[in-house]
Amino acid sequence: MKVFITRQVPSVIKQAFIDQGYQTAEWTERRNLTPEELIRYAKESDGLFSVGSNRIDRSFLQECRHLKVIALCSVGYDRVDVPAATELGIPIGNTPGVLSKTTADTAFLLMQNVARKALHMHKEILRGNWDFFDPMANLGVELTGKTLGIYGLGRIGFELAKSCRLAFDMPVIYHNRGRNEQAEKELGARRVSFDELLRQSDILSVHANLSDETREVFNRDTFSKMKSSAIFINTARGQLHRENDLREAIETGTIWGAGLDVTNPEPSASDNPLLNMPTVAVLPHIGSATVETRMKMMQLTVANIVAGLRGEKLPHCVNPEVYLR
Repeated sequence: MKVFITRQVPSVIKQAFIDQGYQTAEWTERRNLTPEELIRYAKESDGLFSVGSNRIDRSFLQECRHLKVIALCSVGYDRVDVPAATELGIPIGNTPGVLSKTTADTAFLLMQNVARKALHMHKEILRGNWDFFDPMANLGVELTGKTLGIYGLGRIGFELAKSCRLAFDMPVIYHNRGRNEQAEKELGARRVSFDELLRQSDILSVHANLSDETREVFNRDTFSKMKSSAIFINTARGQLHRENDLREAIETGTIWGAGLDVTNPEPSASDNPLLNMPTVAVLPHIGSATVETRMKMMQLTVANIVAGLRGEKLPHCVNPEVYLR
């Protein structure tokens, strides 16, 4: 059997398939596959190792219903039509857990960068603007004792909350559908309504999945309910915030600043006004970008693919109901 991999991956990852008796094919061009190309290569394969922004929609799935398994090298699966995959009997795998700390560290990094205008001040050095000292110019804000609000307190949000409690003694509030008893017990986190989260947060960090319910939930209306001193952080999915509304909120002083590892749209245009705002830090979706984490993600993806090709249950399956068919 054959596995198609949609990006170049380390040889050790390909070797893991070869050791199990499987062939591999790899997309080596530095551009995204077109939908037609993805279908063509998938039709020649039994398993799909999906890295990047490939859309696994109903059209693709109907054309490639022969696939025994599709494994995503990511936690998020919003680009997959999961009901269609289940209907067609195709298990979908993902990589939860292994990137929680790494992504939380990225949110922590962004929070500090925005608070101290670090990226902006670095740009000022490059522009030659490090000369006259004005003691009241380019001041940031302190984080110690500020309230951290988390929208979607799961594994990643918990890791961020833990870091913020230890480093800056920040009280933690959160908004979830259900309670996070571990966070309440270990970190003193307090569950609040969405409106309370908006009103009380000094730093509001987003760690929710993208769904019809959460799509662009952070918009002009929600930003207007936040503190004018608030910092908005998004390391989850860009489509959770409406970017023009975020830009307007910062320009008008409705909120103080923002740190983004994801943008809407993504990738961000090089002339995006947010890139040149003093109280904004934007990164190119590097939340899981460490050697250790990316290797763990690929190893989990291999495990999902191998299980699927063997007809076994995936270790990490997005649609376990596929096995009830």
